[in-house]
Amino acid sequence: MDRHLDRCAVTPYGRGAGSSRVRVFGWLDRVGTDFTVGSYLSLSDAAPSRLARHPVSLARAELRLGAIVSARPGRLLLHREASPLSRGWWERRLLTSAEFAVYDFDDALQWDRGEGGLVRRLAPKADKARVAVRHADRVIAGNAVLADWASRHHRDVVVIPSCVALEDYMSKTSYVLHDPPRLGWIGSAHNEACLRLIGEVLTEVHGRTGARLTLVGTTTPSLGSLESFIDRVAWSPESQRTELAAMDIGLMPLPTTPYSLGKCGYKLLQYAAAGLPAVASPLGVNADLLSEFGLPAPQTQDDWTTAILGLIGSPEATRERLGRTAREIAGQRYSYDAWLPRWAAALELGPVTR
Repeated sequence: MDRHLDRCAVTPYGRGAGSSRVRVFGWLDRVGTDFTVGSYLSLSDAAPSRLARHPVSLARAELRLGAIVSARPGRLLLHREASPLSRGWWERRLLTSAEFAVYDFDDALQWDRGEGGLVRRLAPKADKARVAVRHADRVIAGNAVLADWASRHHRDVVVIPSCVALEDYMSKTSYVLHDPPRLGWIGSAHNEACLRLIGEVLTEVHGRTGARLTLVGTTTPSLGSLESFIDRVAWSPESQRTELAAMDIGLMPLPTTPYSLGKCGYKLLQYAAAGLPAVASPLGVNADLLSEFGLPAPQTQDDWTTAILGLIGSPEATRERLGRTAREIAGQRYSYDAWLPRWAAALELGPVTR
């Protein structure tokens, strides 16, 4: 580790994790300045079972955080949390060690008390988020819900959405329905349980139209009876680039919880980037995106059935209009290019060029 770091970014995951890829690496790839990146174990998640398999690497990761503190960075970007083992001490030490420190978060971490596991309960994200917000020089929040909470603890909060790059997604060129129709979903193994929320809807739509569901994420079956009409594709940059355009309708169901209100709508933006019409739960940012894109916003199970069947039964031209409108808006309002000057200004990097 350098004795003094000019610019440093600290994130709990590697590029394989959507949050770090979108909120950290996506920006660093676009700025004309070098950042030293500390991505803990560079894994796709920090599940306790996964951490336990890498004890030596875990110890080294903790030591690297200490080295970053000792190096006293000029600019520090901390995304989400510094360590899954921290209860706020690493976040405080890192942020106060830098000349100028920015904390970025894109989920309702302030309401994550660590339900579901001992390690998570011992080091809840809620405590770390509160410590980080209070000790940063500036806070970047992924949406207005997160910013409203952060503003109660910090006077300098900037909203920057999770962004997409249209060039990372193949754009749909045909809106003729597949036979059978292809519904689609993309995301992590942890989040695919959300599809159970509309399990009966999907079963009914499958029974009435033969529609199948393509999941881009893990290849491990986990959805019970739904698996009979699910086709799984492992996530990779290439499958993300091509598979969404091969779907007919994207899906993004969410549970009605405070945590869902803090979501940044990224899955819906991914569908839009591919020009894919979609149906999503109108919670938090999703409600605004669905309104902007002119897409269905179902509230009930019956609404979901009606929305999906409605898009399946719509003329090709209607699906094309919806998909192309969503893609155009995503490029104009939610792309890295559109927000890069604001992001660079939030980190006080000066003018940036592509």
